[in-house]
Amino acid sequence: MARHIRSPFDAPDPQPASWHTLSHAEAGQTLQTGTEGLSNAEAARRMVRYGPNRLAPPQRRGPLRRLLMQFHNILLYVMLGAAVITAFLGHWIDTGVLLAAVVINAILGFIQEGKAEAALDAIRAMLSPHATVIRDGRQREIEAAGLVPGDRVILVSGDRVPADLRLVSVKGLRIEEAALTGESLPVEKCTDAVDADTPLGDRCGMAYSGTVVVNGQGTGLVVATGGATELGRINQMLAGIRTLSTPLLRQIDRFGRVLALAILAMSAATFVIGVLWRGHAAAEMFMMVVALAASAIPEGLPAIMTVTLALGVQRMARRKAIIRRLPAVETLGSVTMICSDKTGTLTRNEMTVQRVICAGHVFEVGGLGYGPTGDFCLDGHVVDVDRYPALALATRAAVLCNDARLREDDGLWRVEGDPTEGALLVLGGKAGFTRHVAGAAWPRLDAIPFESQHRFMATHHHDSDGESWIFVKGAPERILDMCDLQMNAEGQNVPLDPAGWHRMGAATAAQGMRLLALAYKRAAPAHGRLDFADAEAGYTLLALVGLVDPPRDEAVRAVHECHRAGIQVKMITGDHVETARAIGAQLAIGVGKPAVTGAEVATMDDADLRRTVMVVDVFARASPEHKLRLVQALQHDGQVVAMTGDGVNDAPALKRADVGVAMGMKGTEAAKEAADVVLADDNFATIATAVREGRAVYDNLKKFVLFMLPTNGGEALVVIAAILFELTLPLTPAQVLWINMVTSSTLGLALAFEPAERGLMARRPRPPGEALLSGFFIWRVLMVSVLMMTGALGLFLWELRDGTSIDTARTMAVNAVVAAEMFYLFNSRYILAPVVNREGLTGNPYVLMAIAACIPLQIAYTHVPFMQAIFGSTDLSALEWLKVLGAGMLVFTIAELEKAVIRRLRGTSRPASA
Repeated sequence: MARHIRSPFDAPDPQPASWHTLSHAEAGQTLQTGTEGLSNAEAARRMVRYGPNRLAPPQRRGPLRRLLMQFHNILLYVMLGAAVITAFLGHWIDTGVLLAAVVINAILGFIQEGKAEAALDAIRAMLSPHATVIRDGRQREIEAAGLVPGDRVILVSGDRVPADLRLVSVKGLRIEEAALTGESLPVEKCTDAVDADTPLGDRCGMAYSGTVVVNGQGTGLVVATGGATELGRINQMLAGIRTLSTPLLRQIDRFGRVLALAILAMSAATFVIGVLWRGHAAAEMFMMVVALAASAIPEGLPAIMTVTLALGVQRMARRKAIIRRLPAVETLGSVTMICSDKTGTLTRNEMTVQRVICAGHVFEVGGLGYGPTGDFCLDGHVVDVDRYPALALATRAAVLCNDARLREDDGLWRVEGDPTEGALLVLGGKAGFTRHVAGAAWPRLDAIPFESQHRFMATHHHDSDGESWIFVKGAPERILDMCDLQMNAEGQNVPLDPAGWHRMGAATAAQGMRLLALAYKRAAPAHGRLDFADAEAGYTLLALVGLVDPPRDEAVRAVHECHRAGIQVKMITGDHVETARAIGAQLAIGVGKPAVTGAEVATMDDADLRRTVMVVDVFARASPEHKLRLVQALQHDGQVVAMTGDGVNDAPALKRADVGVAMGMKGTEAAKEAADVVLADDNFATIATAVREGRAVYDNLKKFVLFMLPTNGGEALVVIAAILFELTLPLTPAQVLWINMVTSSTLGLALAFEPAERGLMARRPRPPGEALLSGFFIWRVLMVSVLMMTGALGLFLWELRDGTSIDTARTMAVNAVVAAEMFYLFNSRYILAPVVNREGLTGNPYVLMAIAACIPLQIAYTHVPFMQAIFGSTDLSALEWLKVLGAGMLVFTIAELEKAVIRRLRGTSRPASA
């Protein structure tokens, strides 16, 4: 039993970041543990001090508070204000509709709430449920939650590492750390100490909680549990990150506040003028002011905005982008910067052999991913592998000296085991030499598994003639040391040219490829069993193999489309800087610019980082903190940032970004839960498509605002004119609500279905601080408001002058406003482009359907007796209907003329968005 000379309670804990700098012997002394592990009694004492090995659940808001917070929204305030006014007027059906819309919005928000908590739950679920430990000198399996610092843990292939460990012994141990570090290949582990500033992914003597053992076995000392682990630090970062409001919500918030103040000021001024100047009774003026406020409040805006966003969600879902938070639809359209992870997002996350270098020949290998199809090309021409002896034997060696398995599931090829070995199996498959063929023709007799300290793997086989062959693969410098000969183009063994191989290897590595060497020896093991003495010399070098996690073809096109749309794309990865730079060059990211490492980011203060992040496009060896700081630096510069990723290490930055985009197929649950958008096909190109949809959604929202506000403005001007000029009120409050809630909303809804305009992705992103209403928009709203007021008030006064009854004159005024809306709906399809063409008039069938639905409603309003009783409307003659259509045509004609003038002034006829 290990002797515990003194309790760790007597000494301060070493800093969590310093364990990788200690030798495993020093770590054991610090933790006061030996080869027999802790005693059960000591483990119990440490459990009291350190607590269980699980991530602490966060404090959560109760359901009631979460529900109440959904009402803290300027859009819902506007709707509630409208509901109060309609209730004051006694229109209880309108009030009920508005309140129902408010409640539905709140319930939807309540259901979507809890993204941060779910992300933390997903990270907690990554902790290994069980662990194999040595306590009191005996090996036993316990729940991972029972681990304490100082425990001695045994790791074998397939295990999920249960806590942060300082490794004390390894045998061929390789750990998949992509989810934590972004490293695309499993990391070879050792027991060596490293420098204090060594990046997380290069700490070979450490194994981190939540990562997965791919090969080999090892033993390690628990140095951190629960919240003290690297995974726990990410958990704490997530808990402390505040989710930002979206650009649209910020715009609507500003717009709502300005509009509310304008309505209050206009109503107060009108009340004062009417009472003090015109001498109206205060009670009468109050009712008129209520009518004015009812006409000015855009009751339909929140509902139409929700419908427009929801339609965007549906369109994006059909394109494999699943929206988890409704406003993210529009935010995608306002993105100015996309920060993308490399592995699995821009690349396939499937190691692929792209080059085989033989003496005298360099072969390029076609095909991507794990599908065993592809050609071998020499100088651009497809070749037969069997005509090149060195290449043919190299592909055999790649399959024979290999422990991975390749299988096909539902048309998808998957690798079981090490991804690099999987890529070599695929190489053999492309040459027609599969594991099935290898097992029958070249049975394996013995093997030396890959170990990091030896840096090679060797296998012993018999061929069909019963002769012995030994194949080796491994690090090029190690294999070169074992070789005396090389196979030339004719299949003859000639003296080795080390300088030539080093030169070709360096050129390939400079292109971001990982290198492996393949060699053979026609001999049997010296002592019957294969051992390290058989791997010292006498080998013939066959080839160097260049492997890469290749960029997705569609990602190359998508990055180009983003650049064309004025969106910068930055690669932020945990992978090595050479690999990141090479992949970036293939994607046209960071070409001709330096790449910055996480270590360099760590030395920068916030001001330096903000300057650097705007000019550098490739960041390598980035930790979760680095990714988070980079996103924050971009946001400080006013950028709207989309962050993509698939690993646990991406979750904090995904949550902080304006739009977090996670990979749905290969992404971790933590990344998906922290994100706003999940890509069902793990395809970066889907982001570009989603940006296009987001821009279309924002365009449609602007079109709706441009359609809706003149309606409200025209009604308000009619009421103001009546008050100022002591006229009979042309529109009653009930009639105003009929226009706003029935006709205006029905017609405006059609704009939510408006298809994207041509040239949408050729525009620059809109400025992040842009107001919803530009100067041009204000002009358009005022112009159309005056036109609608002119038509409605003009007809009203005309009819009164001709001796028509007040009810008929009001009926004509209401119909004039609605007719103007119908005609103006066509104008609103394009903000500047003409609509007097087939595409403009019929391109959106929903516009025609909305008008077709609105016409019967308006006829019922005018001619159905019970509607006449409610609204005070009367029947109209054919001549009166013609006058109403004339008022509508006035708006349509002048609006098209105004567009033509502006196009001429701007020198364009494109369908711009202003």
